[in-house]
Amino acid sequence: MGGRRRTGPDAAELRLDFDATITIAHSEKANAAATWKHTFGFHPLLCFLDRPEIAAGEALAGLLRPGNAGSNTAADHIAVLDMAIAALPDAARPRPAEPNGPRLLARSDSAGATHAFAAACRDRGVGYSFGFPVDARVQGAVEVIPASCWHPAIETDGRLRDGAWVAEATGLLDLANWPEGSRLILRKERPHPGAQLSFRDVDGLRVTAFLTDTNPGVIKGQVAGLELRHRQHARVEDRIRQAKATGLRNLPCRAWDENAAWLQAVLVATDLIAWTKLLCFAAVPSLATCEVAAFRYRVLHVAAQLVRTSRQLHLRIDRTWRWAKTIAAAFTKLRAAFS
Repeated sequence: MGGRRRTGPDAAELRLDFDATITIAHSEKANAAATWKHTFGFHPLLCFLDRPEIAAGEALAGLLRPGNAGSNTAADHIAVLDMAIAALPDAARPRPAEPNGPRLLARSDSAGATHAFAAACRDRGVGYSFGFPVDARVQGAVEVIPASCWHPAIETDGRLRDGAWVAEATGLLDLANWPEGSRLILRKERPHPGAQLSFRDVDGLRVTAFLTDTNPGVIKGQVAGLELRHRQHARVEDRIRQAKATGLRNLPCRAWDENAAWLQAVLVATDLIAWTKLLCFAAVPSLATCEVAAFRYRVLHVAAQLVRTSRQLHLRIDRTWRWAKTIAAAFTKLRAAFS
């Protein structure tokens, strides 16, 4: 098993978000099965490269699975991890033998928190940040951590998160079965008004936990920074929603291979939209951060014509369209990027 990576706080980090979703089948299809939500269909596992500057991250990999596939199947997570790494350019792939090589982080909810997946990340030179089940051991740790050891959680803009605190509980639980250097971070927070409390809540505070192998000092904000980084994994829900709006909502074919190909086509379409936004509209928030449906209406479905005059290629578009000039400028940027 590879050693821990010693990377400084200024190094860039690529964050790979893993999550599974349910795609409902409305007719008999190969390998469609009952799901844990008492529906019928498929349970694909996906991986997205987090791109916070645009709506919809870059899809790196996806694995079509029957509806009854387990949420925490380590073999599936490892397979998708390998596919995601292979989808990256050579310069961005991890190099376990080089401590100062590219930094990658695998993020998931508690479904990814398996010893085998953590070991696979370590072997491949990828860090991890996994949701950790809040069981009796974690509840006991919350109760014994002194008040002085709880620090305010932070928001993306650096402001303190009202009513939320974080603390490290690494020494309070036995983590011997996890890779060396694993750390357990806890957060307690006042539930939002109207939220349903559960038996796992302590003193009326919602408790969550995650496991990471990131060294102290690598992420700004120390423990609070680690917790913010893990909380941002929630953006994968937006990525999945965008993928469903791009064609993942329903797998249309009867045969398994055809539906697997459909999944890959959806991921390709998701990437094309993400790259178009990054290359052409990064400075235009109304287009870079809009939903897929809005992007189709504003850009992709606009009537236009490519014409060649004086050996030059021109894009003709209705001048009265609100985003006409922006689209024309984007066309120029796109041609320059591939010239």
